[in-house]
Amino acid sequence: MKKKYTHIFFDLDNTLWDFRKNSRCAMEVTYNNFEIAELGVEFDRFYECYSENNTALWTAYRKKEVRKNELTRQRFQLTFDALSIKGIEPDQMNDYYLTEMPKQVNLIEGALDILEYLKAKRYKLFIITNGFREVQYKKLQNSGLGTYFEKVFISEDIKTPKPGNEIFEYAIKSANAKKVNSLMVGDDWDVDIMGAYKFGIDAVYLQPGIDQKATDEHGGVGKILNLNELVLVL
Repeated sequence: MKKKYTHIFFDLDNTLWDFRKNSRCAMEVTYNNFEIAELGVEFDRFYECYSENNTALWTAYRKKEVRKNELTRQRFQLTFDALSIKGIEPDQMNDYYLTEMPKQVNLIEGALDILEYLKAKRYKLFIITNGFREVQYKKLQNSGLGTYFEKVFISEDIKTPKPGNEIFEYAIKSANAKKVNSLMVGDDWDVDIMGAYKFGIDAVYLQPGIDQKATDEHGGVGKILNLNELVLVL
């Protein structure tokens, strides 16, 4: 799938910024601050329940079935209800968590190395991310990732999330890029990879291990096991 790529668009969470690790760290700080252990709920149980609710609500949010304020409140309220936690305001806990989240700076292995390489090779680099504006920009700033990117495209700003065509079209036009010279790199098959594929730009699927979704049946889609392998498809 090698082409003359000039513009590379990266997803942020779990592609460059380690969302899984950072989210868990931020939630543990939040859990301790609100003294949930005193209520008889272990952290692992709390986090597992929260994660299930959060994932389901984000899926609904991408489909525009819930609004932002509903997502942020319900992911905690549903967790409280399931675990019989009382006396904590869900919006207050959400605000605390979102303050702690961008303080975490764990990156996916090889993130800075590949970005340094691409900048040295004069590729134009961009971010396309689903998320909340105030959080995503802080993640980029605090982790040191922000300096590598010419522009950052956040779904909340553009009013449409991946995998919709609109966010990819907006990013391509704003970056003065051409589809044929553009590449999307992400870890979510449905959101990043199929979103880019259906829009008409090539994509690279970052997915350690075996995943049968990433096969040759999708022309213009490559797979890498780690970020360092990206150089092999450029």
